[in-house]
Amino acid sequence: MKAGIIAGRAPSLKVDLQCSWREASLSELFKVSVVMPVWREEASIEVALTALQALREQGHEVIVVDGGSDDRTVALATPLCDRLVVSAPGRALQMNAGAGCAQGEVLLFLHADTRLPPSVIPHLEKIRSGRRVWGRFDVRLSGQRSMFRVISGFMNLRSRLTGIATGDQAMFVRRDVFEALNGFAPIALMEDVELSSRLRLVSRPYCAPDPVITDSRRWEQHGTWRTIFLMWRLRWRYWRGESPDSLAKAYRSDVRN
Repeated sequence: MKAGIIAGRAPSLKVDLQCSWREASLSELFKVSVVMPVWREEASIEVALTALQALREQGHEVIVVDGGSDDRTVALATPLCDRLVVSAPGRALQMNAGAGCAQGEVLLFLHADTRLPPSVIPHLEKIRSGRRVWGRFDVRLSGQRSMFRVISGFMNLRSRLTGIATGDQAMFVRRDVFEALNGFAPIALMEDVELSSRLRLVSRPYCAPDPVITDSRRWEQHGTWRTIFLMWRLRWRYWRGESPDSLAKAYRSDVRN
C-alpha cells in the first residue's frame, strides 16, 4: 500500500473495555485526533480548518481525508492540518483511513460544515476513563429560522432516547474501542447509524449538551419539510433492511432534483 493512501477498515484489536483506560492517570497528556472527510470543499475548507487551529496548538491533531477531489481542496488543506490522507471515496472509507493513522486516544469525526464548541476537550475527556466509551454533541442548525431550533431539538431528543448518533453531531469514540469494532462498516450511507448501533452495545453514548453548529444550507436549499421527509424515509428504509447502496442512490437522486 502506497504511503499516504489508506483505505478500508481499521484493524481489529482485543481490548479490555472495562479496564484499559482506567489505569491511565488523568494527569497524562490527553490527545484527540479530529478526522475530517472531505470532497470538493475548496470553498469552505480553509474556514473549517482555521477553526481547529487552537486544538492543534494544544497538542491535538487534525487529519483531513480527501476522497479524490479534483479542485484545490488538498492544496488548501495541507498547510492547515497535521496529516493529509488520500483514500478511496466514500465517507465511511475516508473516516476509517483517517482513524488508521491517528495517534490520539479519542477519535472525533467532524464534517467540514460543522463547528465545534469551545468546550470540546473537557467533554471528550469524559470518555477517557469512565464507563461510557463514545458520545456525540447536541446539534444546532446555523440558520436563524425558528423552525431550525425545533428541528435541532427533535434531533437531539431522538438521539438521547435511541442512543443513535449521526455524523452532524460530531461523533467521538475511544480509539481502542473503534479499532476493536473494526471501525465504520464500508457502506455508502448510514455508516454513522450502523456504528452507533454497535457502540451502544458497549455503552450508552455520552451526550455533550454544548452544541456543535452545523450548516443549515441543505435545509434551506432543498426545503425544510422535504429534507425532513427525505431523512426519515431513508432511515425507515434502512431499518427495514434495504441496501445502503440503494439508499445512497435515492439520496443523490433526491438532492439533485
